[in-house]
Amino acid sequence: MSQTISSKRFTIKGIVQGVGFRPHVYRLAVELGLKGWVLNSSSGVFIEVEGLTPKVDEFIHTLLEQPPPLALIKSCQVEELPVRNYADFEILDSVEQEGHEVMISPDIAICDNCRREVLDPSDRRYRYPFINCTNCGPRFTIIKDVPYDRAKTTMAGFPMCPECAAEYGNPLDRRFHAQPNACPVCGPRVWLTDKHGRPVHSQVIDVLKSGAIVAVKGLGAFHQAADASNREAVRLLRKRKRRDAKPFAVMARDLEAARQYCRISKSEEQWLLSRQAPIVVMKSLNHPDIPGDLLHPGLNTLGVMLPYSPLHYLLFDDDLDLLVMTSANVSDEPIITDNHEALDSLADIADYFLLHNRDIFNPCDDSVLSCTDISTNIIRRARGFVPQGIRLPGNCRQESVLAVGGDLKNTFCLTKGNEAFLSQHWGDLGNYNNYLNFTVGIERFKNMLKVTPAVIAHDMHPDYQSTRWAMQHNHLPRLAVQHHHAHLASAMADNGLSGKTIGLICDGTGWGTDGAVWGAEVLIGDYREFKRMAHLAYMPFPGGDLTAKKPYRMAFIYLYQILGERAWEYARKWLPDLSQPEADIIINRLCRGEQLMTSSCGRLFDAVSAILGVCPINRYEGQAAMELEAIANPDECGVYPFQVKQQPDGLIMEVNSIWQSIVHELEAGVAPTTIAARFHNSLAALFTETVRLVAEQSGIDQVVLSGGVFNNQILLKLLVESLTRNDMKVYVHRQVPAGDGGIALGQAAIASEVTD
Repeated sequence: MSQTISSKRFTIKGIVQGVGFRPHVYRLAVELGLKGWVLNSSSGVFIEVEGLTPKVDEFIHTLLEQPPPLALIKSCQVEELPVRNYADFEILDSVEQEGHEVMISPDIAICDNCRREVLDPSDRRYRYPFINCTNCGPRFTIIKDVPYDRAKTTMAGFPMCPECAAEYGNPLDRRFHAQPNACPVCGPRVWLTDKHGRPVHSQVIDVLKSGAIVAVKGLGAFHQAADASNREAVRLLRKRKRRDAKPFAVMARDLEAARQYCRISKSEEQWLLSRQAPIVVMKSLNHPDIPGDLLHPGLNTLGVMLPYSPLHYLLFDDDLDLLVMTSANVSDEPIITDNHEALDSLADIADYFLLHNRDIFNPCDDSVLSCTDISTNIIRRARGFVPQGIRLPGNCRQESVLAVGGDLKNTFCLTKGNEAFLSQHWGDLGNYNNYLNFTVGIERFKNMLKVTPAVIAHDMHPDYQSTRWAMQHNHLPRLAVQHHHAHLASAMADNGLSGKTIGLICDGTGWGTDGAVWGAEVLIGDYREFKRMAHLAYMPFPGGDLTAKKPYRMAFIYLYQILGERAWEYARKWLPDLSQPEADIIINRLCRGEQLMTSSCGRLFDAVSAILGVCPINRYEGQAAMELEAIANPDECGVYPFQVKQQPDGLIMEVNSIWQSIVHELEAGVAPTTIAARFHNSLAALFTETVRLVAEQSGIDQVVLSGGVFNNQILLKLLVESLTRNDMKVYVHRQVPAGDGGIALGQAAIASEVTD
């Protein structure tokens, strides 16, 4: 009995370019005896196959179930065709088409095969810093346009030699159509210079071992590298970079080296070895061979990453297994990507420069995350994740939305259909150069996605630079989104939730609808609207940003609220950074009642940190809270008394009794480690009780936790456990930061829903 012949066309959309998709299709089709073709286009990958019907069915089933490792298939359309009697199966040249629905892959850490080759003395690419294949290497940082072909990347200026061209043209080779494919004969090169740009003939590893600081041009930006075991080198780097206290990230030679310096869980190991290769913040073992007080002062954690590009393997040997690897910028300036800019800007920091001539088109910092047994907490979403899309729940408007985020830890977000594309981390838009990069980045994302936004969503705060940018574009409809509503929507979108949801939102600053500075709110809402159900009791906030930078001021305000004129008596003992003239000014402003009011949870953490003598001055954002978390005794279970009061406009969370308990225990000589733990426990109990009451009133049982305070793993774990015990369905962030780096997703989700 004869078997039927089928001919079908498949249109595949998703991350299907630059990930070995076409050779994978080719090999599968040839293996099954099918004929036809496959091609890339700016609208996706198109495949036509014909052959025995069971084999055609097996082809598409296998392709969808077992795609290439880096591919992400979002959709597959199938069309029946008349039999065309193809002679064989071939890979056709890429074409431009309307639609531009191809997704760009993030940069991918070096794969096992390329790692073996770069370390193999017999391989022609031995120690070549730009080795890659279809399973790894640069993507987002080098691409200028779609479809993803070499001519549209920063590799366009490097014609392939015959050997590389043969690999590139062989469908059975893992470098088939690997756009950055290169070797020492034809590809980019690397060289070492002194701070004046003069060639140096030493090996980079030797200058690192001598104690020098080296600016290293990497995959998405420059890093500053130094021997992490050399106390003087780390001290000099901190001094020259003008980074007094913020922790340095380090790069370990391999996983076994990392184990010497950190306690590594299974999930942390998986992330370290993942294709994203982020910085993973883990518990430090306080190894005596490294200066922990300089690497991560005041903290019990260390941010570690493993080599993710072949160039990194030039920086290690058996005697050097840990390097400081921090972003190459000064203070809050943008990361640097250009050789000339690096030599101009970093000459006062770096002793040497490891440069190369492959341009970085899209700057991209390292991603940062931490792990618990509850979740993976993404702190900074950048390399390895961007520009991968996030699916928006529900029915979204088809017009593109541009959401411009906040001012600190800024990211923006563009939507296309039902997907949201969050940008890489830009940092503080109060810095003009960060602001410029933000504006350039918007144009590049628009071009990459081939969209023109129909509406701009922005924060309500009138003085945010992102808001001002939005207001300048008055040719488009604009939607002002309340900061904490954006956090609520971000957490909902992150988890694919719809319908009314309770949101516990805790952060440092969010402009409230009543003109106050919000920061510890319980909301009920969805993507269209929200209602504020509870908040931390308002406290005076004289000085605004100045008080945020000086936690001792906030501690004095809390003392004054519970002790009145006696506050100065206690401040002299516990707040040595507060002078009497400054205290008098604060008291005068409190008595006049003319200052801002705040419900900020971040400022509460600041105040407790300062009163315990942990961190009286924030030298970087979140320092006081991070150091307070670091000292908390994990075995302490005590809880201070608190009150939740019903007021006409909602529930008020009172912490005066918590403060009275802290003052009493300080007077009694209780250890700060114990008080810090009891404070965390008390705050978790206060929030749990408040959310329970809101759930009881509303009948809603799903709750999301969002806001920068939830980078605090102690509080997050306590809350998830206690809310779950109270029969709540608890959701935390999984794909985007809980802090302001994720609010653009919430703004975009809200603007995608609001149509009037």
